[in-house]
Amino acid sequence: MKQSLLKGAAILGIAAFITKLLSAVYKIPYQNITGNEGLFVYQQVYPLYSTLLTLATAGVPIAISKLVSERLAEGDEWGAQRIFRISSLLLSSSGIFFFFLVFFGAPWIATWMGSEQLLTRPIQAVSFALLVVPLMSVIRGFFQGVQNMIPTAVSQVVEQLVRVFTILILAWWMMKVGAGVVWAGAGAVFGAFTGAVAGLIVLLFYWRPIRREWKRRDSNRVASTPSTSLGSTKKMIHTLFVLAVPVCLGALVMPLFSLVDSFTVTNLLTAAGWKTSAAVEAKGIYDRGQPLIQFASFFATALSLSIVPAVAEARAKGDQRGVIERSVLAMRLTLLFGLPASLGLAVVAGPTNIMLFRDDAGTSALAILAFTTLFSTLGLTSSGILQGLGQVMLPARNLLIGVGVKLFLNAWWVPTMDIEGAAWATVVGYAVATLLNIAALRGPIGPLFRIKERGASILVATGLMGGLVWVVMTWIQAMIPSTFPMRGTMTVASLSGVSIGAIVYLLALFRFGGFTSLELERVPKIGPRLTRLLKRLRIFQS
Repeated sequence: MKQSLLKGAAILGIAAFITKLLSAVYKIPYQNITGNEGLFVYQQVYPLYSTLLTLATAGVPIAISKLVSERLAEGDEWGAQRIFRISSLLLSSSGIFFFFLVFFGAPWIATWMGSEQLLTRPIQAVSFALLVVPLMSVIRGFFQGVQNMIPTAVSQVVEQLVRVFTILILAWWMMKVGAGVVWAGAGAVFGAFTGAVAGLIVLLFYWRPIRREWKRRDSNRVASTPSTSLGSTKKMIHTLFVLAVPVCLGALVMPLFSLVDSFTVTNLLTAAGWKTSAAVEAKGIYDRGQPLIQFASFFATALSLSIVPAVAEARAKGDQRGVIERSVLAMRLTLLFGLPASLGLAVVAGPTNIMLFRDDAGTSALAILAFTTLFSTLGLTSSGILQGLGQVMLPARNLLIGVGVKLFLNAWWVPTMDIEGAAWATVVGYAVATLLNIAALRGPIGPLFRIKERGASILVATGLMGGLVWVVMTWIQAMIPSTFPMRGTMTVASLSGVSIGAIVYLLALFRFGGFTSLELERVPKIGPRLTRLLKRLRIFQS
């Protein structure tokens, strides 16, 4: 079942929304169960887990989906089958190799992260996911290549549900029996394995009809004809590697930036004279911003997965107009979501911090980190477009430049500005990588955002949203009696501000022409009905 670009993005967007909501929510009870030291243990290992997970769910599937969509666009179904079969064998073998590498190398990795005693066991626990995720990534890539996003979406939700359940149950059990924060953290990150197993089971359920059809066609095929464009098996493996390695690097935006922090922030603080316990606590406070940023970027994550096969298909058919239209629409939608998300997160940083983590420690760093949302979302989408255009090395190169900037600025700013310096370094690193991507797209695509036509309306809508959110939160905090629990007050203020701000932003965006009725009508299913409703309410410009 093939879906359009927007429909595919909507399906993956819903799945990403659910998984990122769970990812943001579970850290609250986990912190309550294990305390600050337990949160530090988990958050130090989490970037490593995120890197492995992204390689399996964002990098390799994009590379495979691009090859599969190109083969199918040319009517080469046998070539698509060969891509799946060879990549399954290759990635499963590499998964076994990396499992042994990570499991037995855990003591050295833990030492580089700052604590062999606290982190070795959790790193070993997370390595088991490498035995499962390679095959899962291949199947997801095939479904994305035929532009059927439903199996990927369902498996992502199931995977996350099982992972979160494992995290909370094992962490609670380990603390209850007195095993301590190390074993609690190991049990928590082991959820990567149990979740991956559950996700793979779901994908195999969707895969059964395809597998039966392939068997039927193989039995009827007298002489199989290899894919002429990929040639021999050796050449196919080389092609997969050439595409997969840079695509995986390009998809590792958040994990690589987080890995830099895992290996540098605590070590730099202790080198600057901080006590180890204080550095551990500061790093844990800084890590509060990561789930919020990931949650805010859910739409761009889904759009980047959907845009690659869509652009590759149009390019394979020689449809340059389709390439430009899909690319411009994807970037504009990302900007329309990323800009208000950044400002909104910065405005609600204080109440949200208390709502989720019980105090306002690190609010300034959290507000700074909020602005990475704009650049990270645009970076994800622009990387997807460049990969669809065949420029697979360019996003990876730009990302590595951004990571290098982040590493340099961490070394410069963390000793003097502590976690706020790390936050600013993250914003600048993301901005550099994203601006390089956008500059590369101006040649083949042209203007991406129509700033001259609609820039003012977008800024007005965003400004109205930010101002109203601040007014609403301030009013609610003044109206609620001081005897009411602080965490409850901030929860009401934060959620109310976000809800009202989102409604005001969308209405202002439509009213001032930032998003037209013609564009809204292209949104599957709800677009035409919503357009008619807003026209009756005279929300759109006449």
